[in-house]
Amino acid sequence: MIPRYSRPDMVAIWSPETKFKIWYQIEAHACDAMANLGVIPRENAEAVWKAKDVEFDVARIDEIEAETKHDVIAFLTHLAEHVGSEEARFVHQGMTSSDVLDTCFNVQLVRASDILIEDMKALLTALKKRAYEHKNTIRIGRSHGIHAEPTTMGLTFARFYAEMDRNLNRLEKARYEIATGAISGAVGTFANIDPAVEEHVCKQMGLEPEPISTQVIPRDRHAAFFAALGVVASSIENIATEIRHMQRTEVLEAAEFFSMGQKGSSAMPHKKNPVLTENLTGLARLVRMTVVPAMENVTLWHERDISHSSVERNIGPDATITLDFALARLTGVVDKLLVYPENMMANMNKFPGLVMSQRVLLALTQAGVSREDAYRMVQRNALKVWETGCDFKAELLADEDVVKALSADGIEEKFDLGYHTKHVDTIFKRVFGND
Repeated sequence: MIPRYSRPDMVAIWSPETKFKIWYQIEAHACDAMANLGVIPRENAEAVWKAKDVEFDVARIDEIEAETKHDVIAFLTHLAEHVGSEEARFVHQGMTSSDVLDTCFNVQLVRASDILIEDMKALLTALKKRAYEHKNTIRIGRSHGIHAEPTTMGLTFARFYAEMDRNLNRLEKARYEIATGAISGAVGTFANIDPAVEEHVCKQMGLEPEPISTQVIPRDRHAAFFAALGVVASSIENIATEIRHMQRTEVLEAAEFFSMGQKGSSAMPHKKNPVLTENLTGLARLVRMTVVPAMENVTLWHERDISHSSVERNIGPDATITLDFALARLTGVVDKLLVYPENMMANMNKFPGLVMSQRVLLALTQAGVSREDAYRMVQRNALKVWETGCDFKAELLADEDVVKALSADGIEEKFDLGYHTKHVDTIFKRVFGND
């Protein structure tokens, strides 16, 4: 990803320097295991560790690869330049390139997962804080973009918290799914390398041995991993889209923080645009576009082909770097979000009392009016409010049929906003427990 949408800790995981260091560690640990088995001399295994503090020369490896047309061979050649050809002659004994490439890729994905999990925890903290802050801040709920019934801003934050809490679980499962390594040799049969080598390497690299590999680690694991990232990205867009709607001029119930000196438009000085959440909507698309290629990578010829390789060299860094940036950006948006309770009440009262129509409908049915007749009685008064902006309660009080069924006091009682917030505590307990 371009620097504009990247953060250094995640970028570092995908740098060539980090990759080659992981390759080296895999090879060195494999040599240790083979020495333990008596397959190679102990002194050769120990000699490999002479390079433990080496900063591998990326340009030199690229230069060798330009001739060999093979990245792993180029790296091994460069390693021998540091260790010595004779000392390094048992490096990669019985291994195949995928043992190094796949195990390294999964190490990188695990490390990326750890960052994403911490990102998600920070976002959850921000959402929870804002949920409790606006637990009882009443706003109008909308369906189809149209006023429906009262809710609270706290419930809006709470539902986003619950969604992201599920996503935290998905990220943790995705990390578990991808945390395997394979050092099984050509076509995965261990014919030229003992399974104990794989077990040792995986333990040292923080992975579990892949139960059965076919020269490559099964790509259904990677498909599940990137699918989880895609779901997280969609949830980011869900929150971002809600904020964008709330910031619309004719709504203005919340808005992104606008810093001193910030400019909203090159042409119109009055503009305050929701640029951060619009950006998040776009970044979510980038993460999701990695999901289908990851799914398609599941299908490989026989025990191995490399049709997945070029895909993963792109989507591994792109998806994780983008999602890391997006989660951090969304956390900042939520933490600094400006909320306007007065505008929420003004919006709800744009058509005075209209949002209480269902409660009146239910009261009429409970008073003995058929549902069909009750609906007609309520709707004929509600439509007047739509058309003229009159007061819904006043229209009901002027409707003899409604008054006969409910009484004037009964109608008055149906316009208490507390009716719609009486179970907020119950919902919060479901979402946040007993906090």
